[in-house]
Amino acid sequence: MSCHLRGGGALRTALTNRFRAMSDRDVLIGTASCLGQCDGAPALSINDHIYRDVHVAQAEALVIASLGGAVAETPRGPILTDIELDPYRHSQKYGALRGLLETGDVLGVIAKLKKSGLVGLGGAGFPTGVKWEAVRNAPGDEKYVVCNADESEPGTIKDRFILHHLPHLVIEGMILAGVVTGAERGILYIRHEYQDQEKILEEEIHRCRAEGLIGRDLLGSGKTFELELFVSPGGYICGEETALIEAIEGRRAEPRNKPPFPVTHGLYHKPTVLNNVETLANVPQILRGGGGWKVAGISGDVARPGIYCVKWGTPLSELLYQHAGGVLDGKKLKAFAPSGPSSGYLPASLADTPLDFKAMAAVGSMLGSAAIVICAEGRCMLDMALNAVTFFRNESCGKCVPCRSGTQKMADLLSGWTRGQGKPEDLKLLDDLSDAMKLASICGLGQFAHQPITTVLQHFRGEIEEHVLAHRCPENVCPMEMHL
Repeated sequence: MSCHLRGGGALRTALTNRFRAMSDRDVLIGTASCLGQCDGAPALSINDHIYRDVHVAQAEALVIASLGGAVAETPRGPILTDIELDPYRHSQKYGALRGLLETGDVLGVIAKLKKSGLVGLGGAGFPTGVKWEAVRNAPGDEKYVVCNADESEPGTIKDRFILHHLPHLVIEGMILAGVVTGAERGILYIRHEYQDQEKILEEEIHRCRAEGLIGRDLLGSGKTFELELFVSPGGYICGEETALIEAIEGRRAEPRNKPPFPVTHGLYHKPTVLNNVETLANVPQILRGGGGWKVAGISGDVARPGIYCVKWGTPLSELLYQHAGGVLDGKKLKAFAPSGPSSGYLPASLADTPLDFKAMAAVGSMLGSAAIVICAEGRCMLDMALNAVTFFRNESCGKCVPCRSGTQKMADLLSGWTRGQGKPEDLKLLDDLSDAMKLASICGLGQFAHQPITTVLQHFRGEIEEHVLAHRCPENVCPMEMHL
């Protein structure tokens, strides 16, 4: 979404034209899925090396250098030395874990998590304390802890930031989950594009093992917890918790039917704590007397795209205008997605909505992972909906018919509207198609793939009707080939 807004399409066209005379064996140019660099859009991957904020001349030079066998160094983000989220800025790391191993008060940890109201911050919003308690009480001697670091939703960049700057909090959260629930093995599942973060985590795990914080007999407590990294084979569907589990078990990443749920039948069909990066990083903060912060990523048509730490309930408009510098080039806000394509689009009139699960649900959207994407005035909302629906079409695992066929049909329908091929009956067809996908798809991909267009129809219906009924794009963005 953000690369689309910041010139990704034009960049691809320019590269295609520049290297058109070369064989595909030398230079093959295609469209990548989201690379997780939304704050540095447009992003480009050359031979699995990712580059951010790429302009045409720079991209051409990178390709030419790669043809000669050179690999340009991947630009890194700023190194932050003092982060408000870190409770160990002025004290020894892993303090919450050390305290738990001394006292053994696992029930106290569960009680604190429940009282804090911590929920899953990857999008689901399930209470963390309840989940940990369920796994602890589940029968069986073999249990697991899994961290989902496969943030593949366009616009979602906060986990990359946390893994880069606060890896110790994520790892501590996993070990705490193991001690509390009785799990002795943890797997940190990370998306394959996050190579820098993978190295950082490997180094932190090595340090923990050397200090006796990972392995057998943690700090002489008699507790055991082993931790390993698992690099995702790739694909948006791997972010779905049961598809992720299938991938770890060595199978194709396809979602399982639920119930049963991972708390009782997770990894290897054993009780499993499965939490998102930000959720796990919050646990040490809460146990140390902190919490109450939300990490949000904001990208697209924004002056200062990036990751910001704000208080829960902060209005989105405050994040946009007081922290992120406002809309790009001083333009007016037209629309925003609160959490990538799955949340759909809301109009500028709702920009004062607080960053809160209930508040976003009340306006017909969701906070999800707080992957905020901004659209400025002049953007065509049908074009934005098509971009998102096409992403879902490309990322569907194909396991269930409603998603596999529904996303294709929806993408074809919207594509036709952008070319002036809309018919009045298409609007009713879209409603029926959306309902079928929402009700019959196995997992969230198919269930939410309709959101980009149904929310645009709700809030920008006049703009869609201009395309479908009048065969005209009011923003002059769509080709409208049939209207010549």
